[in-house]
Amino acid sequence: MNKPGGINPSARKGILVTGVIGEDVHVTGIRILEHALRKAGFIVHSLGIHNSQEDFINAAIETNADAIMISSLAGHAQLLVEGFRDKCIEAGLEDILLYIGGQLVIHAEDWDNIEKSFKDLGFDRVYKPFVLPEPVIADLENDLGLP
Repeated sequence: MNKPGGINPSARKGILVTGVIGEDVHVTGIRILEHALRKAGFIVHSLGIHNSQEDFINAAIETNADAIMISSLAGHAQLLVEGFRDKCIEAGLEDILLYIGGQLVIHAEDWDNIEKSFKDLGFDRVYKPFVLPEPVIADLENDLGLP
């Protein structure tokens, strides 16, 4: 298990598990982010598309990940990630960072309410559609306590 506030010492910058949750097949956004994360010095374990909560959790355990980064563009992300933080805690991943981004809801709402609903579900960072990789990487470096 990872130490709170620190990264896995065997990683260059940190170990990440990335992927698309549910039946969503939209992979372009997460692939762009994965490329940028690798270029920034992170070790990225990409699960690709069609992943369950358990797929992310099992991969995080197997790789001793510092963060899980979930993408969803189908608009049903809230249903797909309900209870995810609790499952992480049950699996011994109480300190893992959880990030989510994409087209998280179908209908347009106030972003502050959308962000709050995902943070209430236990996500550390929630990103609007079309976010560029740079702010995500900066947040990740900050959250992992990297210089």
